[in-house]
Amino acid sequence: MEQSRADGFDGFVAARWSTLFHLACLLAGGDRHRAEDLLQEALVKLWFAWPRIAEEAPEPYVRKILARAAGRSARRRWWGERPVEQLPDLAQVDDVSAAVAERSRLEAALAQLPPAQRAAVVLRYYQDLPDKQVAEVLGCPVGTARSHASRGVARLRRILGDVIESVG
Repeated sequence: MEQSRADGFDGFVAARWSTLFHLACLLAGGDRHRAEDLLQEALVKLWFAWPRIAEEAPEPYVRKILARAAGRSARRRWWGERPVEQLPDLAQVDDVSAAVAERSRLEAALAQLPPAQRAAVVLRYYQDLPDKQVAEVLGCPVGTARSHASRGVARLRRILGDVIESVG
């Protein structure tokens, strides 16, 4: 049973690899490395669904997985390492004490916020949670969570106002 499952899966992958890889490349915006990752993720999911899908329509199933994986991948902030022709210049090692002092100053300013505002700011901007999840964590409506975050940031700007400069 397991051998026939593997043979059928292997046959499908061998027959459709180039077509699926081309689709993955298009979904990945031409990035071959990302396309390989997307296709690998899709084929792993297909392997687990193979007993249900094998007799029906495995290719539309894989296309759907690829499209959804590409959508998730596009929303990621970090893609991992990217190979480049020339290495960038090494960053200058600055005085770490300035960064520590700034972080301490920010922590002290955060401590001055009311608990709900502090939680909303930390969850929204430090943990990078969407408004809906911030609201769930705080146990309040989304509008209230947004209001807490907005008021917290405004108050932080007043507290830290002397170091904020306009860009432009």
